[in-house]
Amino acid sequence: MGQDQTKQQIEKGLHLYQSNQTEKALRVWMRVLEKSADPAGRFRVLGCLITAHAEMGRYKDMLKFAVVQIDTARELEDPDYLTESYLNLARSNEKLCEFQKTISYCKTCLNMQGTTVSLQLNGQVSLSMGNAFLGLSIFQKALECFEKALRYAHNNDDKMLECRVCCSLGNFYTQIKESMKIALQHGDRPLQALCLLCFADIHRSRRDVQTAFPRYDSSMSIMTEIGNRLGLVQVLLGVTKCWMMQKELDKALESIEKAQELAEGLGNKLGLLKLHCLCETIYRTKGQQQELRDHVVKFHECVEEMELYCGMCGESIGEKNNQLQALPCSHFFHLKCLQTNGARGCPNCRRSSVKPGYV
Repeated sequence: MGQDQTKQQIEKGLHLYQSNQTEKALRVWMRVLEKSADPAGRFRVLGCLITAHAEMGRYKDMLKFAVVQIDTARELEDPDYLTESYLNLARSNEKLCEFQKTISYCKTCLNMQGTTVSLQLNGQVSLSMGNAFLGLSIFQKALECFEKALRYAHNNDDKMLECRVCCSLGNFYTQIKESMKIALQHGDRPLQALCLLCFADIHRSRRDVQTAFPRYDSSMSIMTEIGNRLGLVQVLLGVTKCWMMQKELDKALESIEKAQELAEGLGNKLGLLKLHCLCETIYRTKGQQQELRDHVVKFHECVEEMELYCGMCGESIGEKNNQLQALPCSHFFHLKCLQTNGARGCPNCRRSSVKPGYV
């Protein structure tokens, strides 16, 4: 079966599927899969089969076709095809409650060197990863993923993705309510503070700032009571973002100042990096160039101290979706840099082991 006939039969299957003749559509698509010699056509028909089996709740079959699609994508040697197939593999494992595998495949998707098509899938990847973290009851990471997915939905005017994210947030909210109930029953103050922080972050992600503020205040009160200074930094980060959403930039800077004092006392470099990033946005908006430059410098100092840069090309890690390679010594590099330069061992470790006078 050639390229044109493959395309024609796929369209025939789609017409049958949209007419609720599911079994007939599946037979047409399976025949294409068996007889087509066109790799791109095979990839597309596998996508149709994956979607159909997902909607029918046949998740084991969904996974089976996702594995075949990965092999087809590798044959095509196209990063967009690979990203899409890894997303389908992640979603299949998510449906089968294999949450650790889901997270691993989602991270692979996000590290792919794709084009615009791959970036458009990042919202769905973030949603799937969020659902996996929710399944593992890792609430803070789940919410971070849902917020990313919602941003992608809004930026791309993707109503379907927005609807799916809101459904996941509803499930998330229900689980947090249950956790809060248990925390209150057992007098678990740290868990109460965490639940309130999650509630506040959910409302902020929905741009409901007026509902978020009282939750942040309650969480801050308990965090202060129990002495959780790292938790206070997280609360103040959320409060800062709320003030920024309301264009109250001076109040946002007041929250940042409090958070920065706590983060410096803890030596929490990641918290400081996030705060400097927020300051950059605020001072750029206010047009205060000197303060902006100061925080850009401090941001890059944090990147340097945390070694969040590639030891070969010198670019920071995390600003773009780049595939990374972790070496046994724990240093990270862009995979493309290691492949291009054919490095053996860790360049960072080699540099640090060179004695003065022997260079």
